[in-house]
Amino acid sequence: MATAFDSYDLAGTKLANRIAMAPMTRSRAYGPGLSPTELTATYYAQRAGAGLIITEGTQPSVVGQGYTHTPGLHSDEQVAAWRTVTDAVHAAGGVIFAQLMHAGRIGHPSTLPGDLTPVGPSAVKPAGQLFTPAGLKDFETPKELTPAEIEQTVADFADAARNAIAAGFDGVEIHGANGYLVHQFLSSSANVRTDEWGGSVENRVRFGVAVASAVAAAIGGHRVGFRISPANPYNDIAEQETDALYQSLLDGLAPLGLAYLHLVESDDPALTRSLRAQWPSTFVLNPRTYPAVTGPEALALIEDGTADLISYGALFLANPDLPVRLAAGGPFNDPERSSMFGGDHRGYTDYPTLAG
Repeated sequence: MATAFDSYDLAGTKLANRIAMAPMTRSRAYGPGLSPTELTATYYAQRAGAGLIITEGTQPSVVGQGYTHTPGLHSDEQVAAWRTVTDAVHAAGGVIFAQLMHAGRIGHPSTLPGDLTPVGPSAVKPAGQLFTPAGLKDFETPKELTPAEIEQTVADFADAARNAIAAGFDGVEIHGANGYLVHQFLSSSANVRTDEWGGSVENRVRFGVAVASAVAAAIGGHRVGFRISPANPYNDIAEQETDALYQSLLDGLAPLGLAYLHLVESDDPALTRSLRAQWPSTFVLNPRTYPAVTGPEALALIEDGTADLISYGALFLANPDLPVRLAAGGPFNDPERSSMFGGDHRGYTDYPTLAG
């Protein structure tokens, strides 16, 4: 029987254990041109005891930015800055993938340079607000991507993946969850297109498969993960035919030889089991535990075969030595929510370890 503390072969990359650090936006890219800083390198290196680190969402293009002070992977200075992060993680014995996240319509013109405006599959304004440099603002109606712009966006993901490898990352994760651009194309509410990129289930999965295909062709499928969150209404998302939608998406992704699928679990455990059975390679699970944070009880999901790896979010944020604490049965630091987004080292690199 496998346990969370056993090593794992992730498509040829050796992981020290089966505990993953989930991607978490921290909004601290204060370096030139939205680059990570030395503090970012410290933050990730502190957590290199994870079998796999997946970074915060990192935009593949200028217009892909949704939130303030989030990092990119589309310029030479960003690549150079990320190299300091990956070097620090590797020196500490860790494995790190960059999450590529295009926010799509979840953004605001005030967070983008020049006259850029957020884009989406359709000109459908999401409900809700966003924190901007000028305070909370309502979302605005995004610009609908033209077919040519869709193809360019796919190419942007592939270019960002190449940049990630140049920056020393072990691979990338495509963010297809939580209401951002790939998920927007899957959605029947955010995507009301009538061309080949919208309408039917087959058409709504087309963009996600195209992105994954381009990224896999650029850096090899064994270096690519894909994150999904079926039936997640976050960021004003609605889906139709959820089971058929994700079965079709996985049918399109499976031949690409991807390293893993990363599921943000819904309230439907039957769907989790179905997707687990359908997926041909590594299955990473972020278990449904809301409103509580995922705790040590989730490790049993590896032992019973529900997942190959378990990803931890807030608990890893607050416990840089989380695998050690899980092995010891705790105790655990509580995450400080007021310092999760933006700020300095407080609530970022100052959480204590068991060793002190």
